[in-house]
Amino acid sequence: MLIAVTAFKLVPGMGMFYTRSIYPVVGTVLSHISGLVPFALGDVFIAGSIAWVFGYPVYAIGYKKTEKRKALGHVGEYLLWVYVWFYAAWGLNYSQPNIYRRMHMRPVEVDKEAFRQFAYSYADSLNAAFDKMVTTKDGKGKAKAHAALELLLKRCDKQQAKAEAAIEKGYEQMGQSARTWGINTPFNHNPKVKTMVFSRLSSMAGVTGSMGPFFCEFTLNADLRPHAYPATYAHEMAHLLGISNEGEANFYSYVVCTTSKDEATRFSGYYHIFFHVIINVRELLGEEEFEQFVSGLRPEIMALARNDREYWLALRSPIIDKTQTFFYNLYLKGNNVEEGLKSYSAVIGMIMAWNK
Repeated sequence: MLIAVTAFKLVPGMGMFYTRSIYPVVGTVLSHISGLVPFALGDVFIAGSIAWVFGYPVYAIGYKKTEKRKALGHVGEYLLWVYVWFYAAWGLNYSQPNIYRRMHMRPVEVDKEAFRQFAYSYADSLNAAFDKMVTTKDGKGKAKAHAALELLLKRCDKQQAKAEAAIEKGYEQMGQSARTWGINTPFNHNPKVKTMVFSRLSSMAGVTGSMGPFFCEFTLNADLRPHAYPATYAHEMAHLLGISNEGEANFYSYVVCTTSKDEATRFSGYYHIFFHVIINVRELLGEEEFEQFVSGLRPEIMALARNDREYWLALRSPIIDKTQTFFYNLYLKGNNVEEGLKSYSAVIGMIMAWNK
């Protein structure tokens, strides 16, 4: 089994074969099995594995008087099986070609004017999506500024089930043209999103969602805010469909959400890349134009962004955050994601290439 996993990782073309032909079968079986359990099975498995790896040697050597080499050999064997299971169940998706090759897109060159056009077009779309969300029910006017954010959050909170259905429909449509979009058709038409077992710990590390590779289940943080729910759901569902790269998952989330007819889903899709956009505006266009760009956004959106930042910073633990960031960055780079955590921001280039 280890030899097979290694071959799929190293032999060109095998990664694509795995994602297209093997993973949908494996994912169907594992996601249906994990769907029978109400809690995140993968979270419990990982926590249990960590406890066993550290606890077993102490028990075996200290209490059972097992030979040290034999006890550590058992741990090594267990970790090897976990390694094989991870890649066989989902991890080999890292070996498929990148999105540009799958979608036959040409990467865009770093061009200040092209990015400027994209950024201002994005700002108009974000403002329009926000306006739709805070328009009064009779359609004759918008909520007053001080009530707009409250109205936005209330409407997003009430439409989670609707957002899930819209996102699943979007991926279904993409899957019908898999060769065009480079993503699998949903193999579980009733995916059961679960709440992270260790949500508060995840918040301390700044993690809002995750893909459970061992049982093909995806989880969302219980602390996730209503307006972020649809786009985060779509991001993690992209992982469930075999997308391993974080920037690519952001891209599919953006496309599925912003082309949806559901207003809450559409706003969430635009807002999901907000911080990536403004960081790039400041770095590529300069401080003066950054101020001009920000002034063109609805003030409520800027207030929401500040509120979000304060919300997550209040939950975050600097030590846990830095530790998680360090190891996750190593993990990504060890799985053919050369940019590491910077791959999240690659979504901007992908959207620009897709638009072009």
